[in-house]
Formats: sequence, C-alpha cells, structure tokens
Amino acid sequence: MKGKIYVVGFGSGDRRVMTEQAVSAIENADVVIGYITYIDILKPLFPNQNYIPSSMRRETERCKIAAEEALKGQRVALVSSGDSGIYGMSGIMLEVADRMNADIEIEAVPGVTAASAAAALLGAPLMNDFAVISLSDLMTPIDLIYKRIELAALADFVICLYNPKSKLRTEHIGKAAELIMKSRPKSTPVGIVRNAGRCDCAVWTTTLEKLGDEPIDMLCTVIIGNSESYIKNGKMITPRGYLIK
Repeated sequence: MKGKIYVVGFGSGDRRVMTEQAVSAIENADVVIGYITYIDILKPLFPNQNYIPSSMRRETERCKIAAEEALKGQRVALVSSGDSGIYGMSGIMLEVADRMNADIEIEAVPGVTAASAAAALLGAPLMNDFAVISLSDLMTPIDLIYKRIELAALADFVICLYNPKSKLRTEHIGKAAELIMKSRPKSTPVGIVRNAGRCDCAVWTTTLEKLGDEPIDMLCTVIIGNSESYIKNGKMITPRGYLIK
C-alpha cells in the first residue's frame, strides 16, 4: 500500500482556528513530523499521535524522513505553523520528493497564516493590495530583501513583514522603515502583533517613524499601512475604495 504525505499548516496552534482539513490530517496520520517547537504545540491537542520531532534548520532532513515513512505505506502529517505553502514546508517537501524520485502522493493542507491572523486582530489593514516580505536573510540576500521592500513601498502596497527581528539580526527592521519612508510619510500607521492567535498574544500600533524602536522579535508580525491606511477607534483600516454615502 502506498503512503501519503499531508503537508499541514496548523495556523497559530489554537484549535478554534485550525481548519477541519488540518485536524483530520493530523488525527488520521500514522506519524506526525515537525520542528520540535511545533510538536510541543500539537501534543496537548493531539496526545495520542506518534511524533517525530527535529531541531531548527533541519527542514530537508524532516522531508526525507517524511518521504521514507510514506514509502513504507504510512500516512504522514508534515506540520508547520501558519500556512503550509507560505514560508511553510510544501515547497521543500515537493523538491525533496522530486530529488529522491519518490513516487509519493503529496497534498498541501492550508492554514491561517500570520498575516491573516494579525490583520484580524488589528482591524482591517489588508483590505487592498499588499505584499508579504520576510526580513530573514538566511535564504535570501539582504540586498534583494531591501530592494523588494523599496519597490513595494514605491508601489504603495500595504507591507506585511515576517521575521522582523532576531537576537543577532537587529538592524533590518530599522533599515526597512527608512526605505519605506522614502515614499510614504513618517506618520504612516503600523500594526504589530506578537504571538498572533496564541494565549500570550499582544497587539499594538505605532508609526513608521517609531518602528525601529519598538520591542519587536521573531514572534512578531508587522503590518505597515499604505498611503490611505489610518487608525480609528483602535482599529487599523486600509480602505478598499467603496463609496460610502
């Protein structure tokens, strides 16, 4: 019997906003494979599953293990937070299976990504065109990241930043703010959400000028408004362009 790999995005880890498809894929899996932090989130929700955890930056290794288990006929849930196809495991899993010439069925299971979760908590900042950019330069050269930010700002996209600041990578968020301020005002509203959708979630707003000084880390999602975004009654809003009489 052939196995199958479900590449599962489980959102923030809150069961209430997990899709039924994600819950079903995890519950019916013979083995659940993922980064140890993600496994720790899932264990209390799915205590009877067989888990294979691994450490950070072992994505390729996890995918190989998933492929090997599936080739044994196992149903595998390869899990990550957010959406499996947005900075998730879907792409690398497909690439690894291709390199292995593995005849395995692979199905991506979508989840609520950090941009959507953060936007809902802030109000409605993503109601018009937006760009999602990661400030992590582990996979992408920082000069290319800065170019993307500058061009997205010039095009007046709302900009959602993932991985904005780490212990070692402290300057990128300030530089990003400087680049965006070349084409939009210092007073542009910015929404910040830490641990979106989790029990210790924090939500606050600031301005583009003050963004570099905010207490931001890797658990934050930053949404920078476009030229029409504003804050009213504590909610960040980007108009879609509807005529309101």
